[in-house]
Amino acid sequence: MSTSDTATDSDLDGRVVDEYVLGVRIVDDETDEPGERYRFEAPEHTDIAFDTLEDARLYADVYFDVNGFVEEGTGERGVPPEVVQSGKDTLAAYLITCPWADVNWVASFYGTTPTEIERYCSWVRDRADEIRSEAKRRGHD
Repeated sequence: MSTSDTATDSDLDGRVVDEYVLGVRIVDDETDEPGERYRFEAPEHTDIAFDTLEDARLYADVYFDVNGFVEEGTGERGVPPEVVQSGKDTLAAYLITCPWADVNWVASFYGTTPTEIERYCSWVRDRADEIRSEAKRRGHD
């Protein structure tokens, strides 16, 4: 995961992979360079790019699970406080999206199994789906 320059909306319209409520989306950078292909975008959020679509989607789920967070400056200050305060399942999902971590590393960090970490991620995904559905139901497109 790394920050990237912001492109204009007209540059990105044909490359939106996932579009969520409240102006959140994942965009395919369509670059020939390895890595950082999928960019997460949200209003007032630093653009973050991921190697895989799966990581970008999980990051979006974490974002909705904690009702948004500020990523800018986390290189200096660590994990966003909103993520840490949300519990070990949300923190585990966030850590998986970091370029230096994977399910096995997070399982080792927690002293558990990769299966348990995958279960944590499924809880985050489920909550994020519920939050997005409720936002749509209330008319927040």
